[in-house]
Amino acid sequence: MASDPSQASGPPPMAGGLLAVTSIALALGTFMQVLDSTIANVSIPTIAGNLGVSSSQGTWVITAFAVANGVSVPLTGWLMGRYGVVKTFVASVILFTIASFLCGVSWNLESLIFFRILQGAVSGPMIPGSQALLIMIFPPNKRGTALAIWSMTTLVAPICGPILGGYISDNISWPWIFLINVPVGILCAVICWRNMASRETPTRKLPIDRTGFMLLLIWVGALQVMLDTGKEADWFSSPAIVVELILAIIFFIAWVIWEVNEKNPIVDLSLFRSSNFVIGTIAFCLGYAVFFGNNLLLPLWLQTRMGYIATWAGLVAAPSGVVAVFLTPFMARLMGKVDARWMATLSLAAFALSFYMRSGYTPDANFWALVMPMLVQGVAMSTFFISMVTISLNGIPPQQTPQASGLSNFSRITAGSFAASLATTIWDRGESVHQTRLAETMSSGSPAWIDAVGKLQATGMSHLQAVGAVTQQVINQAYLLAALDFFRVSAWLCVILIPLIWLTKRAMSGGGAHAAAD
Repeated sequence: MASDPSQASGPPPMAGGLLAVTSIALALGTFMQVLDSTIANVSIPTIAGNLGVSSSQGTWVITAFAVANGVSVPLTGWLMGRYGVVKTFVASVILFTIASFLCGVSWNLESLIFFRILQGAVSGPMIPGSQALLIMIFPPNKRGTALAIWSMTTLVAPICGPILGGYISDNISWPWIFLINVPVGILCAVICWRNMASRETPTRKLPIDRTGFMLLLIWVGALQVMLDTGKEADWFSSPAIVVELILAIIFFIAWVIWEVNEKNPIVDLSLFRSSNFVIGTIAFCLGYAVFFGNNLLLPLWLQTRMGYIATWAGLVAAPSGVVAVFLTPFMARLMGKVDARWMATLSLAAFALSFYMRSGYTPDANFWALVMPMLVQGVAMSTFFISMVTISLNGIPPQQTPQASGLSNFSRITAGSFAASLATTIWDRGESVHQTRLAETMSSGSPAWIDAVGKLQATGMSHLQAVGAVTQQVINQAYLLAALDFFRVSAWLCVILIPLIWLTKRAMSGGGAHAAAD
């Protein structure tokens, strides 16, 4: 979270049409970045099929962006202090636009992953930069309006992501989920530079912890590659996976030792002396990881096993965002009156209920049966980010709040990228277990098998076609059972996190709009 860059001696706040146009341009910057973290979720099967890879390999498109974005977040404060908030934000938007174009013209999975890494790496300053600049251009008595614009943008983008990604994949071509950023990015960069170049914040020469950043890059990268490639390599039977794990452990330990002793660390680990920050960040990361993994798995299951096209898979996911947008302003006001631990408990309980409802899905579940749990998830989303950030930052000195917020967000984004890799692995492993059990009762000589094949042959299928259809049904059923297991376990994990929240100290918010989805 960027601190307020405005100074009493700085230029006066904007007004009228100039304020409106600039606010829209800044909101578009936030919108693009958040949109690109969700727009690919429903497009993974389409992208994977077009590039000739499996859906699980296609998820690298999501994890590559997330982990690169997470690693770049700690650099944001240094970049803004060294070059100014305006220059850093505009440069980030321009580079993000270029990277989006490159993603759209990718020729294979490897090139797409590389450009997604680039896209994630340069997008770190976009969200905190847009927030800081919105605060700077609004009058002091309307800062709440600025934060509301920023907060609502971060919530609307996840609604549009699945719908837009699904529609483009079904009706145009998947590269356009990235290419649509190009005109938006150019417009955003031009308006922001023209209207705010004269409002640049003071800069100063700051030391940068290059060693700490490189150690961070290596251990996070090694761990992510291990999680992404482990399934195809049969995990620890592969020497490469073992080496990646060892590298991740060694460089993580080296990074912790370096950061603790560095005078100007890239990540201020001294923040973990606060019990609220430690427990709040752990709960935040685990809760977000469960949420992110489920949000990835649901559209993947709908498209690969339930016959949904990407558009309808996006429409199933969208209602949670609609509910969150509607409820967040009310929840933000309530945060000033209610202990954040109660709000976090409500959020985790709603997540648990949503996941538990999903564990009751059946092969013939209709659209509304699929949507109902997503409506409950919207209630959870409306309080989750606000309450978790409030708990984590409770007791942190004001001068350390930007670093604490940056560390919290780095941890959350990285946890989400790890969860995306683990979700597909757990799902596939669960499918193998269930398929083995189903095969025992549906062997080629069993009465159930003979009856099913006979009924299909009676409809006009050949014996070979009937056998193929029954086999496919067994596989689909196995994937359904594995998904239900995943949803059920996710529900229990959220329940288990509730007592953890109550190990923290009482936390009250002076207004939580800023925390919505940083």
